[in-house]
Amino acid sequence: MGQLLWETDQAFGCKRNGVMARRLHFITHPEVVIDPTVPVPQWPLSEHGRSRMQRLLSRDWLWEVGAIYCSTEPKAIDGATILSEATRVPVHTVAELGENDRSATGYLPPADFDATVDAFFARPSASVRGWECAEDAQARIVRAVTHIARTALGSGPLAVVSHGGVGTLLLCHLQGQPISRKAEQPGASGGHYFLCHLPEGRLIHGWRSIDG
Repeated sequence: MGQLLWETDQAFGCKRNGVMARRLHFITHPEVVIDPTVPVPQWPLSEHGRSRMQRLLSRDWLWEVGAIYCSTEPKAIDGATILSEATRVPVHTVAELGENDRSATGYLPPADFDATVDAFFARPSASVRGWECAEDAQARIVRAVTHIARTALGSGPLAVVSHGGVGTLLLCHLQGQPISRKAEQPGASGGHYFLCHLPEGRLIHGWRSIDG
């Protein structure tokens, strides 16, 4: 079978070339309060979104998590706080976990937004309507989660509460596939997660609903 590359360290951590590898659950926030008068990055979770986020508390794996990370956007902080308050695991905010920058357009009506998202994924090297381009957003999210996996204290699994767009880009990277909207989480309401092994970038399973 060739040279053994991994040395088991603890139940959820192992070392490769002296670097701790971690299981990382990437979670997308569920429904938000949509308010066209408020900048999109400032939208909080809706009551339904908060209720859905609480359903993760029934997952056995959540209680094994050693640290929780989230973006600096309220909807991600709201979701991470729900998990943290139940498990008493601290939350760390990381700006680089944020959604692709869409401030050039701000709020867009659903049909217009959907068409712009199509273009965002179809032309990953282009800044569509002034948005952060998909390639730049992908590099940012990969860099962020890899850094978290390398520097987080302890050896237990990690949880990241972030956003659907950058989650899709990260999943494409983990699958070794070109950027494509085909890797997007199911449905239109958010609230999904996948599991990967970092920093080597191995996908363990794809999108699963927080609803079970």
